[in-house]
Amino acid sequence: MMPHKGRSFNFPNNVRLLSTPRYLQGGASKCSYDNFNLATHTGDNLDSVAHNRELLVTHFDLPSTPKWLNQIHSNICLDAQSNDCEGDAVITREKGVICAVMTADCLPIFASNQSGTQVGVAHAGWQGILNGVIEAFIAQFDEGDLLIHFGAAISSKNLEVGKEVFAQFIAKDDKLSAAFVQTGEKYQLDIYQVAHLILNNLGVTTISGGDQCTVEQEQDYFSYRRDGANSGRMAHLIWITT
Repeated sequence: MMPHKGRSFNFPNNVRLLSTPRYLQGGASKCSYDNFNLATHTGDNLDSVAHNRELLVTHFDLPSTPKWLNQIHSNICLDAQSNDCEGDAVITREKGVICAVMTADCLPIFASNQSGTQVGVAHAGWQGILNGVIEAFIAQFDEGDLLIHFGAAISSKNLEVGKEVFAQFIAKDDKLSAAFVQTGEKYQLDIYQVAHLILNNLGVTTISGGDQCTVEQEQDYFSYRRDGANSGRMAHLIWITT
């Protein structure tokens, strides 16, 4: 259902992926954040978030503390060892250094080169995709033949956008119209398919995942569209083993 610690999907043996669950024994978040929220910007009690972040490291036996980003739906891709924290994608070539993004409907995109010497993860909501986060993320990799895994995101039938958003995507690339279905004055956007199309255009074709829905699978995932401003956030982590 979700990538967990251990070998994951088509990635090299030395690469680990982890998408955190909504619930974890020992999680401290209360009420609508219940119980394993990892974000500090959603209004949750900050002591609860700090507890959950410590629990994340100990429960999953992480090799280091993740680099937490201030995500702004941009096309900024950072190195995990830089001092900068504002951006929406992060990469590393260093063993034991954890790249991380948080989501609650947006698409997390894990990436690794074939040799497992460079990895990263991107936060790709529709705004970030329009701003070029996928292209900027992929451009940071030294090798072109990448392996990609999609974490859980909102499904197309639950992601309704207006005609102005549709127009922006078509202005970006008219081939992206294949990811939209018109329903009256609105459009349903398949964020998985949009990412597929962009990645394929960049020469990236080895892609797994894309069959989950954060809105509908309430026991598994946080969802901003379903829960509103009090939605927690899942974390999506990737690292090279030491």
